[in-house]
Amino acid sequence: MQERPKGLDEADLAAVLGEHWAARDDLTYAPVGFGGYHWTTARHFVTVTDLEHTDTATLTAAMDTALALAGLDFVVAPLPAKDGRSVVPLGERWAVTLFPLVAGEPGSFFDVPSPRQRADMAAVLARLHRAAPPAPPRHDPALAARVHLDEALTALETPWGSGPYGDRTRKLLRERESGVRAALARFDTVAARIAAMSDAELVVTHGEPHRGNVLADGERLLLIDWDTVRLAPPERDLWMGLGDDGPARELYARVTGHEVSAELMAFYELRWALDDVSIYVRDFRAGHGESADSGQAWTGLDGSVRWLARDES
Repeated sequence: MQERPKGLDEADLAAVLGEHWAARDDLTYAPVGFGGYHWTTARHFVTVTDLEHTDTATLTAAMDTALALAGLDFVVAPLPAKDGRSVVPLGERWAVTLFPLVAGEPGSFFDVPSPRQRADMAAVLARLHRAAPPAPPRHDPALAARVHLDEALTALETPWGSGPYGDRTRKLLRERESGVRAALARFDTVAARIAAMSDAELVVTHGEPHRGNVLADGERLLLIDWDTVRLAPPERDLWMGLGDDGPARELYARVTGHEVSAELMAFYELRWALDDVSIYVRDFRAGHGESADSGQAWTGLDGSVRWLARDES
């Protein structure tokens, strides 16, 4: 996030860090990522999650799972608070997680991995998917903000007047409505089958193993940002971590014995785009202003809608 969260006092954050982790170094805001708010100190990386859009119990279960995975040398797990908790509340709206500040070369979401990097990721994901931490949360394939997209698709003829990107969003959806609806129909068919899978068919997945969540420490890859860890089919990670790299897929299949499903790979790529669109539509139908974050969101929305409707052009 490019901008600091409104309504959060950094003095209150510093007090929570000092009380629960004895972490009292100066805080520096880090305008990185999209979804949480981050600060760095001389020794730590701090994440603050907005609980308006995240369930506290699920976030805690994810962070507890990351703690349980800390024995894997590629997992950058949270540091437990003095009472053992992985997540500590800050008022009613925010939740705080503390991580070690580790050495490594950060990547970017937009980086295109090399074949060697894909192979390294295949090896990492094969190890993760064979891990068995206690009680990780199960991933729900449904779109969390689906209702907002469904409602928006029934309100494309009347100006929204919600802010600088409201009507632009409405016009974009109106132009590409048939393609978006077709994408939702394809999504629903496969999502129902995944929801019916037994836990025995699922593995522990990171959820977002793109280059922006990878630190390169020499020859070693480190995975960060574990709030999305869930039980799911392996393809939830593989579509993003391996892409269409044939040798990397073969390496993963050889190590795990799992035959990669092209259908599920396509599903999770589709789900990523629909999830983004649903969230951006939710935000742009509500009151909003012009900012660096809203401009970045509009770029993401425009690209995702056009990708979903690419066969309709």
